[in-house]
Amino acid sequence: MNLDRVIAVRNDKTIYRDGDRCIKVFDESHSKADILNEALNQARIEETGLHIPKLLGVTMIDGKWAIISEFIKGKTLSQLMKEDPDNKDKYLNQFVDLQLEIQSKSCSHLNRLRDKMERKISQADLDATTRFDLHARLEGMPNHSKVCHGDFWPSNVIISEDGTPYVIDWSHVTQGNASADVARTYLLFWLNGDIDGAKEYLKLFCEKSGTPLQYVQKWMPIVAASQSVKGKEKEREFLLSWANVVEYH
Repeated sequence: MNLDRVIAVRNDKTIYRDGDRCIKVFDESHSKADILNEALNQARIEETGLHIPKLLGVTMIDGKWAIISEFIKGKTLSQLMKEDPDNKDKYLNQFVDLQLEIQSKSCSHLNRLRDKMERKISQADLDATTRFDLHARLEGMPNHSKVCHGDFWPSNVIISEDGTPYVIDWSHVTQGNASADVARTYLLFWLNGDIDGAKEYLKLFCEKSGTPLQYVQKWMPIVAASQSVKGKEKEREFLLSWANVVEYH
């Protein structure tokens, strides 16, 4: 196994290319259960028929757990948007269409998004009154079972050399309400400083799906609170500011 070619480096993992294989090596902070669950999630999503890298194996390399997947040669939508800004609208349309395709699938063995959010809100650095309000809001939202990627962002979409879009990084996938996943993507645009992109993305999604804008907006504080538990300090501050909003405007 050749680990000389690094594709990406994160705080807790390093991703390598070895020929036609992609090898994600986790550091010791990841539990065995979380890594095996990520591999299981990827295998389950494969079975839905979506275009994703095939899972090839789970192993240990120098005492560290690793997930081996098919390597997809191409460019991410993030790269294409930067290289070809005049066609950003085209790429954004493709991005939304792909998210709608994902959400059209069901996978009954996935963890439930609502359960994950309940746990995260309880852990959020918020006062008891705000947490109570957010739990109540979540309880009142419709309970669906659509596939929700959990980190749907242009850098997690690879357009292969033949034009096929592949979605990567299924570690956060759950089943739940599609609009919660949309709220997450909207906040990711904000976190990356693309406010105009966030607004255009949300407008496109609501138009294409027939979803009222206000319905997605109701999810914003709930999703922000649940996502604030992990991540960088500045990101937590930003997300908690959204979680503290009584009504999103």
